Amino acid sequence: MSRSHSSALGVGSAALTLAASALLLTAPNAAAEPVDFGKGGGKKETGGTNETGIYAAARIQYSGSVAKGGGTGNVTSSDVNWTPPPCWYAPYLGAKDFKEKMSKDIERELNTPGMGGTAGSAIGEKKRHYEDNYGWTDTPGYKDYNVENDGKGMFWAGVENPNEPDYLKRTSCTDLPFWVENGDAPPPQYEEAISPEILAALAYQHMQLPDTKVTLAPEADTKVNLPTWAWLDKAVFDEVQATAALNVPGFNIQATTTARPVSLKLEPGTKDAETYPASGECVINADKSIGEPYAKGKADKTPPCGIRYLRSSGDGTYKLRATITWDIDWTGTGGAGGDLPNGTFGNEQAVTVQEIQAVNR
Repeated sequence: MSRSHSSALGVGSAALTLAASALLLTAPNAAAEPVDFGKGGGKKETGGTNETGIYAAARIQYSGSVAKGGGTGNVTSSDVNWTPPPCWYAPYLGAKDFKEKMSKDIERELNTPGMGGTAGSAIGEKKRHYEDNYGWTDTPGYKDYNVENDGKGMFWAGVENPNEPDYLKRTSCTDLPFWVENGDAPPPQYEEAISPEILAALAYQHMQLPDTKVTLAPEADTKVNLPTWAWLDKAVFDEVQATAALNVPGFNIQATTTARPVSLKLEPGTKDAETYPASGECVINADKSIGEPYAKGKADKTPPCGIRYLRSSGDGTYKLRATITWDIDWTGTGGAGGDLPNGTFGNEQAVTVQEIQAVNR
């Protein structure tokens, strides 16, 4: 029996969505130490169990520079084809608690009026799968929900990424829950099983980068044809890290995503302007600063990073947009690591440009 058939076993079944309420993960609050996130009870959990001894749903813990209030961070991937994982498989419940949950679901489904034909047969096969060792290729069955091995592993189930806007993608991890022994890797056919790489992508999604407000000289009001210097000081602007971790009995992994600023792009907010350099891309200096601070006596010099406005902003202002490009990579459990797409984040700031007033004598 193929994996596609294993999904079909749950047609019309609450099993395919049992993780939605207990496993949906909310986005993190920024914190210096890891904190628990996830819908459900507010009890502090340790090692995947609560005070009752019941194995809790896996909860990803975020720490470092991450977004507040349940939303995603402010990083935009430079690769339009890259997206965070829409769903994944993660530890769900120990055997006894899974039996209590799943057996009730199955009985309710079997007793639902009109539940017959193909759907009824699928529910019956699911019951056999967990109670009577009914399995298929690469997917063994279980005797009495594997309760004889309670405490030695956990059943894993699908988890939706609540920040994925595409419903079909978000709900695509529909395989039936499967058992993983403590210390073992998930079966290879579950390519979406939670891993350091997936955690790194989630840390990327929730990463909060600092505001990109550049220092200008003149600071806010400048003159037509007068070079405006722009820079970011190295002491203010440094690398940013966000960590995502998953800790349950027998399965502990984490990944840290690191973003380093590499360039600043200036967009004047009007076509009547010139940028320095002409591309508008100011590269990072050897000392990790960007641009060069203005100093007395440099008024007639060309700034290495800056703008020259060619027309007055009149009674309004121009919206100067400063966007930083960040080089992003990750490291994780077991020495895993690699590169992620560059990220960008920018801000707008108002600039008033005035005509130079001539004095007639």
